[in-house]
Amino acid sequence: MSNEKRPFITKEQAEEIIKDIPTPFHIYDEAGIRRNCEAVKKAFAWNPGFREYFAVKANPNPYILKIMSEYDFGFDCSSEAELVLADAVGADGAHIMFSSNETPAREYAMAYNMGAIINLDDITHIDFLKDIIGDKFPETMSIRYNPGGVFDMGNGIMDNPGDAKYGMTTEQLYDAYAQLASHGVKKFGIHAFLASNTVTNDYYPVLAGQLFELAADIEKKTGCKFAFINLSGGVGVAYRPEQTSNDIMAIGEGVRKKYEEILVPAGMGDVAIYCEMGRFMSAPYGALVTRAIHAKHIYKEYIGVDACAVNLMRPAMYGAYHHITVLGKENAPADHVYDVVGALCENNDKFAIDRDLPEIVTGDILYIHDTGGHGYSMGYNYNGRLKSAEVLLTESGEAKLIRRAETLNDYFATLDGTEFAGKLLSK
Repeated sequence: MSNEKRPFITKEQAEEIIKDIPTPFHIYDEAGIRRNCEAVKKAFAWNPGFREYFAVKANPNPYILKIMSEYDFGFDCSSEAELVLADAVGADGAHIMFSSNETPAREYAMAYNMGAIINLDDITHIDFLKDIIGDKFPETMSIRYNPGGVFDMGNGIMDNPGDAKYGMTTEQLYDAYAQLASHGVKKFGIHAFLASNTVTNDYYPVLAGQLFELAADIEKKTGCKFAFINLSGGVGVAYRPEQTSNDIMAIGEGVRKKYEEILVPAGMGDVAIYCEMGRFMSAPYGALVTRAIHAKHIYKEYIGVDACAVNLMRPAMYGAYHHITVLGKENAPADHVYDVVGALCENNDKFAIDRDLPEIVTGDILYIHDTGGHGYSMGYNYNGRLKSAEVLLTESGEAKLIRRAETLNDYFATLDGTEFAGKLLSK
């Protein structure tokens, strides 16, 4: 069954919002996010200790994080700023998973002082952490695992963990748990991320089976007691309309079967299941709203919009597909072929290439789907382009500004104190 792409706002709603908040802007659907939170909790309700640690990197807006916290979700953090955000929305240490790599000492210290669960990326970080905190290791710690090689599910889902910079080898894993135990750690976790944006109900169950067997063997051979197994992220979304969306209930049931098959007989039926879904939690419930401002007719037909890769870099960076709806023309025939492009001085600044769309004229409002995860958060300021506003469409239908657009003063603010600051900040 295909995944029909329907905007969660109409042309009339967009025009009303644009009166106060100029394009481009990201908009998020609170009702959709809440429905998804409830579905995830239901899918894993069979596991009493289950917790989703929302990947803050996907959407680091405190208004979005606060919604997640209302479902007792935690937060997967990988930097100082993300730790501060989690703290700002009231997360305690048990609700923060700190999974970073090449981590500065000050960030480990911050995570430790907050009581966050530290998920170590490399075996050398044990001694690195000891130099920071001394012998007072936390009671609970986790380790990130990298099995190496190629992760191939035989159904077109394949990734290459052996080429990834993250995690420890299998051999290092056993040694690392023993080292942590010698430092007084009592409760242990294991974490792995083997494939990105999988659109299949089988990924989590397959990964869970591998991690469950590994954890059972580690516990048997080292005596380290596992408190949780973290399936991380990797559950994706159907960016293309012809794709079938993941069924979180089927995914949860698949993990449950592996749990009953492997962990329960090993005497590990009290182990909590954690996950760190970011994209799945928020991507489908966000959109980039932009307006067509130019039409160019040369060797190809181009539609220039007022957004660019600063606002959504996935298409430029990965060649990623994002569906586009021309608001008000949802039922019009897609009988024109366009490249939809932004203003950056880079030829990869394209939201769509050779895309079949309805006829677009200057002033049309384009709705770029599935930007609620890794959309605004990946923005940058190349060419001096400024990051856009963020808007929350509340359950009541109100369009609430949750982050204003950047200004030139924001862009130049870090020059304060230099000989140029006065001239630039007065513009």
